[in-house]
Amino acid sequence: MNQLINLFFNFPQTEAVVLGGSRSGNHFDEKSDYDVYIYVTKPIPEDDRTKLYQKYCKNFETSNHYFEYEDNCILNDDVPTDIIFRNPEDIEKYLKYVVDEHHAFNGYTTCFWHNVINSQILFDRNGWFTRLQKKYTIPYPVQLKNNIIERNMNLLTDALPAYDRQILKAINRNDFISINHRTAAFMESYFDIIFAMNEKTHPGEKRLTEICQKECCLLPEHFEENIHKLLSDIVLNQQKVKDDLDNMVIALKKILSENGLYQAGVLQ
Repeated sequence: MNQLINLFFNFPQTEAVVLGGSRSGNHFDEKSDYDVYIYVTKPIPEDDRTKLYQKYCKNFETSNHYFEYEDNCILNDDVPTDIIFRNPEDIEKYLKYVVDEHHAFNGYTTCFWHNVINSQILFDRNGWFTRLQKKYTIPYPVQLKNNIIERNMNLLTDALPAYDRQILKAINRNDFISINHRTAAFMESYFDIIFAMNEKTHPGEKRLTEICQKECCLLPEHFEENIHKLLSDIVLNQQKVKDDLDNMVIALKKILSENGLYQAGVLQ
């Protein structure tokens, strides 16, 4: 991996190369792949990238757009590696929008912020990424925390189109695809609230229960038990799903209220 990635340093449009994802922190195992982010001022020609992969990879795909713009590889030593290309201006705009201006999303609000401040720098031509990390390695903005909680609590349960209502409607229709879709959305907002109230940046979609238990001081009562019960009942005992949703929402509102963050549907 190092031999391959070092060659990207030679392209003049490469501003920075960083290692992100679980491999850049403590939450990885032998099955974890490598996520390498290459910040470029203009695209590196696909033919030039292909020549590198032909030497170092047993299998690869270039220019995938399923998530970000990336090349996906299996290295000759069988290690999966995703090489993601980003524009420096785009990531700066995102950080300004979220961290500086405190805008919240429907789940996963602070994932890119987490990615930037937790990445390991492999190459930084002009010190741009070092400065970016330093600028955004800051205390969690209170207004951002409040906005994430307010928006996602409304989505979870308080608004008319809230996810808990949509899940129950889907169950009544016996619409399994909609049940799965809305339950996933419920969990996205649920965990966005958990990380925000703990003033932790969101690490992404993997190992969330484990990470919360290790790193979050504030967790609803029966946190892991309630999650497992909801997901089990979605499949095995749908008559209990309303109780499961209610229990998760009640426990979440209770801990938010106890910490002065949310009371009777009104942000404090």
